[in-house]
Formats: sequence, C-alpha cells, structure tokens
Amino acid sequence: MDPGRLKALLWDVQTGKQTVDEALEALRSLPFEDVGEAVVDHHRSFRCGFPEVIMGQAKTVEQIIAIIESMVSRKQNALVTRLDPRKARNLRKIFPKIRYHSRSRTATLINEPVECNGRGTILIVTAGTSDIPVAEEAMITAQMMGNDVEMICDVGVAGIHRLLHHREKIMKAYVLIVVAGMEGALPSVVGGLVRRPVIAVPTSTGYGASFQGLAALLAMLNSCAAGVSVVNIDNGFGAGYTASLINQPQEDT
Repeated sequence: MDPGRLKALLWDVQTGKQTVDEALEALRSLPFEDVGEAVVDHHRSFRCGFPEVIMGQAKTVEQIIAIIESMVSRKQNALVTRLDPRKARNLRKIFPKIRYHSRSRTATLINEPVECNGRGTILIVTAGTSDIPVAEEAMITAQMMGNDVEMICDVGVAGIHRLLHHREKIMKAYVLIVVAGMEGALPSVVGGLVRRPVIAVPTSTGYGASFQGLAALLAMLNSCAAGVSVVNIDNGFGAGYTASLINQPQEDT
C-alpha cells in the first residue's frame, strides 16, 4: 500500500465512507504476507516509495507466481529482474498483461498507471552496444519508478567525438547512469563534464583481462572525477533505483 492509497483509506474512515472494521480488513496484510516460500513486503511502497522487486534468478515459476498474485491483489505494479525466457512464457499464461523485455531479462506488470513525477530526466549512457542489456535494466527500473528516461548508446572513449555530439543533452540531465565494460573509462569522462550525480555501472563485457567486469569496477571505484558513484557489476537495477531516489522529489514526513 502506497502513501496515497493509505491516505485515501484514512480519509474514507474519517468521512464515514468506510467503517473502522473495513479499514482494518484492508490493512490486515500490512506490512507483509506469507505466501509459502516467500514473505511479500507490502509495506515497502509506503516506506521506500516503490513496491518490492522480484529477482527471478533462482526462483521457481511457482514462487514468482505466488509473489505476483499477492502484489496484484493489492493493485501493486510488479517488476521482475533476471528472468529467463522460459519462466517468462510460463508467467504470461497466468498473467496475460505481463510484458517481457528479453534483452534486459526483465518483466513488468502494470496494474496502476505509472505517474512520471521526477525532477528532470535520467540519462543513461552506454560505452558500447554490448552494454545495452544492462542499461535497459536500469531504464526499465527507473521508468517503473516514475521517471522520464532517455538513453544514448555506443559513445565510448574509443571514439570520444560521439559522446561530445550529445553534449547538450548530457548537460541538461538531472542524473546520469553511465554503463561501460572493458576498461570502464567512460564514467570518469562524463563525470568531468557535468555537475550532476553520475552513477557508474561496470559490465562484464570485455576480453580476458577484464576479469568479467572486475577491471571496469576497480577503474570506476578509482575515478578521479568527483561525483561518480559505483554500483556492482551488471547491476542495472541498482543504478536505476538509485537514480530514481535522486530524481524523485522527497515528501514531507
């Protein structure tokens, strides 16, 4: 239950549209619900502003279905990450409205319209085309959290003029996510151009000495550009979530 829905419920009680017992029944599963092998955190949207996200990797189809059914019953939107195509096909049999994004291995089920209320644009920049799957995971995450998101692809340091061609768009972004593999140099370059937060995402793209993204991760952690923060290897979801927290206006509590 998000803050808006909770306020509406309390208002209905105050105005007599609902009884106290009816409101209590609506809150019965708050803050969580045990669905067998998972405990769904229905209070997370109220605490953190976004419902629980389902990591599909290593979960069975049955486990994912149980979690989504619990969320759908409370009109929550669902985001599933690291979901393979076979599981996605099985989920679609139960939830016809679910949308699978094969490139980023994410699935989205929208029960309530997503309102775009960010302060500005989240701009995602990829060093190479091979980094797009991780970038798309970040993009879908940020979009589901109510942000305007744009993406610029394949503008790495091997041809820096490609990045500078988008200088105006880069300067206007409110927060930037920069995704790169290989030597991971692009976030430092972008960080040296802007006065906005830059979230660096190392990817496992690269040859042997890249060590499945470790080289890029260490390079980004050692960036000489101020304002660059780093998430884990291939963690597009974490980058999108963090960018949204920066971009979203904070409610008074």
